[in-house]
Amino acid sequence: MKGTMCGVYKAKPAPGAEWRTDLPIPEVGKNDVLVKVRAAAICGTDMHILPWTPWAAERLPLPMVFGHEFSGDIVEVGEGVTEYKVGDRVAGETHIPCNDCYMCRTNRRHNCVNMKIIGVHAPGCFAEYIAFPKDCVYKIADSVPYEKGAMLEPMGVGVHGVSVGQVKGQNTLVYGAGPIGVMAAGAAKVMGAKKVICVDVFDAKLELAKKMGADVVINGKNEDVVKRVLEETDGIGADVVIDYTGNEQAIRTGFAALRKNGRFVIVGLPSRDVTLNLSDCIIYKEATFTGVTGRLMYETWDECAQILATPGFSLDPVIGGIYPLKDYQKAFDDIIAGKPGKMILIP
Repeated sequence: MKGTMCGVYKAKPAPGAEWRTDLPIPEVGKNDVLVKVRAAAICGTDMHILPWTPWAAERLPLPMVFGHEFSGDIVEVGEGVTEYKVGDRVAGETHIPCNDCYMCRTNRRHNCVNMKIIGVHAPGCFAEYIAFPKDCVYKIADSVPYEKGAMLEPMGVGVHGVSVGQVKGQNTLVYGAGPIGVMAAGAAKVMGAKKVICVDVFDAKLELAKKMGADVVINGKNEDVVKRVLEETDGIGADVVIDYTGNEQAIRTGFAALRKNGRFVIVGLPSRDVTLNLSDCIIYKEATFTGVTGRLMYETWDECAQILATPGFSLDPVIGGIYPLKDYQKAFDDIIAGKPGKMILIP
C-alpha cells in the first residue's frame, strides 16, 4: 500500500515526540502483515520513551514510531503469509522471535535469545498503520471491541503471572493496582482464587481493583500490609504473592506476607538491584520464586480470550480514557497525574 499516514514520531534523542501527517505507510515484507490500527494503548515502556530515559536511550534506533499495544484490521499480507487474510481482526504480540534459537525451538518464543520488541527495536503502533511479522499476529473475535483488543497484550502479562502462580483455591496477594495488576486481580478470580488481596498506595487504583474483583484492598501507605494479610488468611499468610510493581519495599513486604511453602511470582521490573534476606525470604520458608516475562505465544493469549468471554468479567473498568491519537500528550499527562486505568489512543 502506497501513501502517507499520521503518527507519533520520535525523531531525536530528547524528551517529547512529534505529531506527523506525512509518514510513509510501512512496506510489507514477505512474512509480514500490514494492519490498519483501530486502537492503541499506552504502556509503561512508552513512559520511558516519551521523556527519553536512559532505558530508552539504550534501546531505540531513532527516528521511529513507537507504541506496542494495539488492535486493528489486516489490509495487506506478504507473499509468504497464508495463515491470515485481508479483513482479519487482530491484535499484536510485542515480542518478535527469531524462530531459530534454543528457546524458540523449544516453544518458548516469548523468551527468545535474540528477541526484538515492536515499538522498541522495530517501528510501533502509534500511527494509522503498522507492519509486523506474521509470528506476532493474534486473531480476535468479532465480539471483542478494538479498545479491548488493544488491551490483550498487557492483560496477557497479568494473566501469565496468575497462571504461573497456580492460584486456584489459594489466598492470592496481588501487589500493584496499575492496569496490569487490576486485570490480574480479575483474572485470578476467574481462575478460581480463594481470596484476592490487592495492595497499592493509591485509593483510586484500589477502587478499580475492587471493581475488577479483588476481595480485599490494602493501602500500603496507610496500613500494615503483613498484619492485614495475616488477618485475612487466619494467621497463615498468603499462599501466592504476585508482584507487578518491581518496587523493592513491595517485594520485601510481599515475602514477609507469604506463608511457608508459598509461591512468589515476580512480574514487575525493578529499576535497580534488590537486596533480599534469602534465608528468611526463601530458604527457611521453602518458598518457590519464579520470574515471569511477557506472554506465552500463544497459550496466554488463548487464556485471555477465555477469560474475556467469561460472564461477569469485563475490561470496561480498566479503560481510564479514550483519546484521539493526535492528543497523545494529553493521555501521557493524565497518566503522569495519576489517573487510574489504561489510556487508549484512536488513530
